[in-house]
Amino acid sequence: MKNKKNYFLSLGKTTLHYTELRTKSKIAVFFLHGLMSDITGKKVKYLKNICKKNNINFLSFDYSGHGKSSGIFEERGIDNWVSEAIEICKKKLRNKKIILIGSSCGGWIAATLITKLKNIIGFIGIASAPDFTKLLMWDTFSKKSKKNINSGKIHKLKNEYGGYYPIGQPLIEGGKKHLILHKKIKCNFPLRFFHGLQDNVVPFQYSYMLANTLISKDSKILIQEKGDHSLSKTLDLKRIGKELLYLIKL
Repeated sequence: MKNKKNYFLSLGKTTLHYTELRTKSKIAVFFLHGLMSDITGKKVKYLKNICKKNNINFLSFDYSGHGKSSGIFEERGIDNWVSEAIEICKKKLRNKKIILIGSSCGGWIAATLITKLKNIIGFIGIASAPDFTKLLMWDTFSKKSKKNINSGKIHKLKNEYGGYYPIGQPLIEGGKKHLILHKKIKCNFPLRFFHGLQDNVVPFQYSYMLANTLISKDSKILIQEKGDHSLSKTLDLKRIGKELLYLIKL
């Protein structure tokens, strides 16, 4: 590690790359990115800028096997990323009132954190993908693909970006430990679920499914008619930002 700045060494000796804003505010936004994404994306920059303008704390990090963090993607899973999120959050956002924001895979991780962190005051899911390792991956794989994964081989799952997701056993098994859609989790804070009708990666119904798992008196599903999976277009970001400002000012 050439420069220790913006790197966090976890108890598991994983080096996690992060970005943050530190202010005197008691409110903090904790953003969890998507699968095979990182903290250089448009959403991180946009949300961090909103926090800067409103003097709010902000934190986001590259999961192990992602971005500039250490680790090999094929050897990691949801269980690793949930543990990392808990550890870095408790270290960096101690005693803060936390607004969780999760994109795709990060929406699942963020939802999982609700039962594991204190002082949560809001949740925003962006094209949330709860239980995707089972429902969108494992349950759709052929017997041959499942056998290959169980034997330690990598299954190359094509994605809409012209590449593929290298799916290994750790991703599938790690996901099994945090399946959430069969649960009912009461939340005493606002919930917002954004999803695009043109999402070709995670069907919009997954936000409805998650909204049936996370229960709150203040819960809204916001469908973007022309929104894709990333929801990173200017109009999408502005709508997300509007709801974030609402949560900040409560």
